Amino acid sequence: MYSTIISAHDLQESLSSDWVVFDCRFSLADTDAGQAAYDAGHIPGAVYLHLDHDLSSEITPESGRHPLPDMAQLATRFAEAGVSGQTQVVVYDDCGGAMAARAWWLLGCLGHKNVAVLDGGYPAWLGAGGEESQSVEPQVEGDFSGSCQSSCYLTVRQLQTELAQASICLVDARGGERFRGDVEPIDPVAGHIPGAVNRPLTDNLDQGVFKSPDCLRDEWLAVIGDVAPKQTVHMCGSGITACHNQLAMTIAGLKGSRIYAGSWSEWIRDPQRPVATG
Repeated sequence: MYSTIISAHDLQESLSSDWVVFDCRFSLADTDAGQAAYDAGHIPGAVYLHLDHDLSSEITPESGRHPLPDMAQLATRFAEAGVSGQTQVVVYDDCGGAMAARAWWLLGCLGHKNVAVLDGGYPAWLGAGGEESQSVEPQVEGDFSGSCQSSCYLTVRQLQTELAQASICLVDARGGERFRGDVEPIDPVAGHIPGAVNRPLTDNLDQGVFKSPDCLRDEWLAVIGDVAPKQTVHMCGSGITACHNQLAMTIAGLKGSRIYAGSWSEWIRDPQRPVATG
């Protein structure tokens, strides 16, 4: 079974009626673009998951831009799409796994380990000669009933406590220009959480696919130093692309890191929380 990534070739060779494939394409600039792309063509049998509607909950005055979904409802959504306890799940997007990794992580939080991100996403599938479908096939409901493992993520209060204890390495997946505060195209405040280090998610990729496990391991050990993987916490703008960094560490064999789910867009909701630039 696959639990991190799967190549387009392996997916073509292994895809069966027992597998469940989720299309996670999404654009922050146009929230309808992912559904439109799915309608225009997708991997046969794939089910569309919308980042805002399926993989997040409603924004509140205290939350970030993509609050965690109701996990019980999400488990039901997965079951309705055909997921059972041992089902192999594959998730994909068209942006190097930046969106699909959210679904990968959420399934893991619900206790489902047989889930992999399609390496290279939909472009890799088409490039490998994969079929393209425009039909939406009926799903045979599964019996998935996972429960959320809260140890997978930190709340803002938990993060503040662990930062005060200097017990973690906080890694921000945003681009360097946003981390430094040079620009901020999405959120109203620029900068980063004091003490965080920057590892843009794009550094995990080489020509749109993940780097080798050995390469990722060397690079990630250079980022976290002597900090154990379980004491590494990932964040980004809203908790989405942070999952990409966790996936990269897992590919590298550095398992057990956690996600600050609210991320930067939640942190800046309270003006009393410190902000660093540069």
